[in-house]
Amino acid sequence: MIIGKEKKTITLEDFSFLYEKYGPMVLRRCRFLLRNEDNALDAMQDVFVRAIERHTKMTSVCASFFYTIATSVCINKLRAAKIRKGPEYNVLLEEITDNSAALHEDITDAALLLDYIFNGTQDDTRRMATLHYIDGFTLEETAGIMNMSVSGIRKRLSSLRKKALLSISIIVFLFNRNTGRN
Repeated sequence: MIIGKEKKTITLEDFSFLYEKYGPMVLRRCRFLLRNEDNALDAMQDVFVRAIERHTKMTSVCASFFYTIATSVCINKLRAAKIRKGPEYNVLLEEITDNSAALHEDITDAALLLDYIFNGTQDDTRRMATLHYIDGFTLEETAGIMNMSVSGIRKRLSSLRKKALLSISIIVFLFNRNTGRN
C-alpha cells in the first residue's frame, strides 16, 4: 500500500483485508467464466495464492489487478481441463434433459431484451456495463480499464440506463395490456 510518499510493499497481514474487499468480485468473475461453483471457489483461492506469492513485488492493488489475475487463472483452468479430458457425455446429456422449454423461453426472452437494450450502442458499452454494474468496479476503475474518461463512462451508462428503463416500462405495459391487468 502507498503511505505518504514512500512506497511500502504489501504485507501478508494486508491480505485478509484484500480478501474481504476483493474476494466477492473475484468469485463472481470465476463463476462467470467457469460456470461451476467448486471450480470457481478453487480458482478464487488460486488468485489469492498468486497474489500472496508476489506480495514482495506489490506496492498497491486495485480491483482491476484481481480481475486480471482471476481471468488468467480461469482461462488457464479451462485450457487445462480441455487438454486433460474430452467432453463428458453423461454430464452433457443430463444438462440437455434438465433444460425445460420454459427455462429456454426465459433465457431467450432475457437475451432478446438485452440485445434490444444494447442495439444501437457502441460495441464496448456491454463490457462497460458489465464491469460497472455486475463486477462492481467504480466509474474511475471502469474508465481506467476502458481507456476512457469518467465523464464518458458516466454519459454512456446514463444513456444505457434510460434506454433500459424505457424498454422495461414498455414490456410491463404490453404485459399488463395482454393479461388484462391495469
